[in-house]
Amino acid sequence: MGEKVAAGAFDLADRQRYRKKLKECLAALRRLLEEERFDRPRNLMGMEIELNLVGPDGLPRMLNAEVLERIASGDFQTELALFNLEVNIAPHRLGGRVFDQLAEELRTGLGYAHRKANEVAAGIVMIGILPTLGQDDLVSANLSAVERYTLLNDQMVAARGEHFTLDIEGVERLVCTSASIAPEAACTSVQLHLQVTPDRFADVWNAAQAVAGVQIALGANAPFLFGHELWRESRPPLFLQSTDTRPPELQAQGVRPRTWFGERWISSAYDLFEENLRYFPPLLPICDDEDALRVLDEGGVPSLAELTLHNGTVYRWNRPVYGVVDGVPHLRVENRVLPAGPTVTDVIANAAFYYGLVRALAEDARPVWTRLPFAAAARNFDAACRYGIDAELEWPRAGRFAGTRRVPAVELVQEELLPLAAAGLDAWGVAPGDRDLYLGVIEERCARRVNGASWQAATYHRAVRGGLSREEALAATTRRYCELTETGEPVHTWPVGLVPDALAS
Repeated sequence: MGEKVAAGAFDLADRQRYRKKLKECLAALRRLLEEERFDRPRNLMGMEIELNLVGPDGLPRMLNAEVLERIASGDFQTELALFNLEVNIAPHRLGGRVFDQLAEELRTGLGYAHRKANEVAAGIVMIGILPTLGQDDLVSANLSAVERYTLLNDQMVAARGEHFTLDIEGVERLVCTSASIAPEAACTSVQLHLQVTPDRFADVWNAAQAVAGVQIALGANAPFLFGHELWRESRPPLFLQSTDTRPPELQAQGVRPRTWFGERWISSAYDLFEENLRYFPPLLPICDDEDALRVLDEGGVPSLAELTLHNGTVYRWNRPVYGVVDGVPHLRVENRVLPAGPTVTDVIANAAFYYGLVRALAEDARPVWTRLPFAAAARNFDAACRYGIDAELEWPRAGRFAGTRRVPAVELVQEELLPLAAAGLDAWGVAPGDRDLYLGVIEERCARRVNGASWQAATYHRAVRGGLSREEALAATTRRYCELTETGEPVHTWPVGLVPDALAS
């Protein structure tokens, strides 16, 4: 959610007042848009990465408070569970050697945090879902001791009215229940922010939605959950089900889940904030003292606290964000599609591909979203989550009235999207060296058909064939993954299988 909240009981009056204030916030947002009060173009991007704490045995370590105390940096914060951390990278202007700068900052920050975690026999690893997590690790007792997490859990459990059901069928099938939202903590991601002006917001968001499936196909890194091999990127179905406040009857009626791809292309940022109010009941009716409309009448800029809080409890894969910096409001597209990891180089390559591609598609004279049905973009997202780098996706054919075609994701990237991403990075003013280095990582990933998920699965199966049990193979795969991330070499270069030390551990 990103906001500090205070736990407490809510009564009917609280909820009524909150609904009223949400409507006032939405009206204030409309006025801000109509009055063109938003920040000028600044080409700013930002990044957040969710992390896992893991021990030398490859198992999760519930020590985020101890590790954060040792790190002692505002760049690192708690996340939902005790084995999670989050690192926030300060905004950067897109251009020049920005990606090399980001890579250096990440390597320095993560290296320092990793050394501090070593002091309590833990390490930091970027991965979509830690393969060694068990159901007993993801319980309410292991939620971080932060009021907003406790309150969010309590409200979601109350709204659901029964245990959350996880039912994911992939290579294998997992069926289980949870009494809390703790399984959500297994999902660790990279969030890419892009500040945009209101007149460009819809084009950027639509472009980001159109390529979400491509991002997953290239970056999938979460094939295991609770000892089961599921989808190549199991985060989206897990996140959806572990935050699903709808009982079965509401699901049958077609009520939308809070983790949501969406259902249409948009024409304004307002569309998304309005949908969030129209479709999703408030979970945290916490009211701020601010009168948003009065602040506007007096020439000020409102924080829209209630709208921002509510927006943070609707888990769109591309989320609209309203913020105020130095008294000036701005809008951001928050891309929440990608899993964390495997290495800093992989993370930066994924970011470079995204920022370049979104720029090129958003400025295309024939936007892809005018030629690709929204339902096809949603199917692409689902297919990429299931099959990762081996997915086939729908994409518009060349020609004005040509419809769509099915094409392997790697072929689509190699033949059409990489050149667009390169052109987009050029438009941002990114240095050719950065452009070629990081898009080269994406190109090699496609050529070798290797990403984090495919490497994990191949290494696990080789370990099982070598005589390890399922649990031993997952732990050994995790240890080997951690060893290889420390080399800094991108995942497509990693050897498949376990070194003798990993087998013997």
